[in-house]
Parts: sequence; C-alpha cells; structure tokens
Amino acid sequence: MGLSAGLYLLLLAAVATGRLVEMRVSRRNQQRLAVQGIAKITAPHFRWMVLLHIGVLAGAGLEVVFLRRPFIPVLAVLMGLLFLFSNLMRWWVIRTLAGHWNVEVMASSRLGAITSGPYRWIRHPNYVAVYIELISLPLIHTAWLTAIVAALGNAWVLARRVAMEEAVLLADPGYRASMGGKPRFVPGLF
Repeated sequence: MGLSAGLYLLLLAAVATGRLVEMRVSRRNQQRLAVQGIAKITAPHFRWMVLLHIGVLAGAGLEVVFLRRPFIPVLAVLMGLLFLFSNLMRWWVIRTLAGHWNVEVMASSRLGAITSGPYRWIRHPNYVAVYIELISLPLIHTAWLTAIVAALGNAWVLARRVAMEEAVLLADPGYRASMGGKPRFVPGLF
C-alpha cells in the first residue's frame, strides 16, 4: 500500500469519526426536542441510510487497497474541492438548524420553519451536500465503483427519505407557507 492510499484511509477514518460526532449531536438535539413534545417519526429506510454511509466509507477503502486504484492528482484535487464544499455546506446546515438538526425525521416544524442560511434558496440543502460528499469522497482516490454505488444507493434512499420528511413538514401550514414554494435541491430549478 502506497503513501496516497494510507493517507486516504486516514481521511476515511476522519470522516467516520466526524459521523460519530454528528450522531452524538443528533441524539442530544433529539432529546431536547423530545422534552418539548416533538416526536421522532419512525423511518424504516433510516437503517439503509446508515448502511449506505458505512458502506461508502468501507467500500472506498477496500476498493483503493484491494483493487489498487491509482491516485490521480488532478482528479483528487477536483474531488477534494467538491468534498470540502459539501462539508462546508453540511456544517452550514447544522449551524443554521442548531437544535432542530438531527439525522432522523422529527415533527419539529411547529416550532417554526428555518428559512435562513441555505434554506433561503432550497428546502433540502443537507441532502444536496451529502449527495455530493458521497460521490466525491470515493473519487478522491479513484474509487469509481464505490462512487457509482453511492450515487445510485443515495438516490434510492433519498427518494424515500424526502417523501416521508416532506409529508411531515408540509403538513404544517406554517412550513408549507414559508418553504412549500421553494425548490427541493437546486435553486431556481424544478
């Protein structure tokens, strides 16, 4: 295993550690919301979302090590920039949502819709960021099979997640009035 593969595995480990930190933040926020009477919505697809994220991290590492994917500097820089952008967007979302943010669907719209930060333009900036991240992270070290699986798997998971989440959110008249007319993922399109 070369230096680039070793450094890439460290990056994957750092991302995995970040996910664990996010889970702690999420649980803390869920507990605070529960005290306010906000219910967590059972989502049967959530386990698939978790497995997808674990699978992308493991798959990218395994693909680089066992299939000996080359390190292509130009591709690494471009994908690294996309990865950085996606993480900056994700943390902007987490900061904007503050105590509302968590990884599961909560019926918190009665506390008021968040319309600042990236939510000024679209309803689901976090999903855009995660989609970009799950494709760019494997491609930093040319793990293209993992990137394809990530793209397809995430599209499948998000179709279910967004449908369920929007059913909960758009049922609230306040959320519907402030966010219902905004596009889901891309500002000014669809």
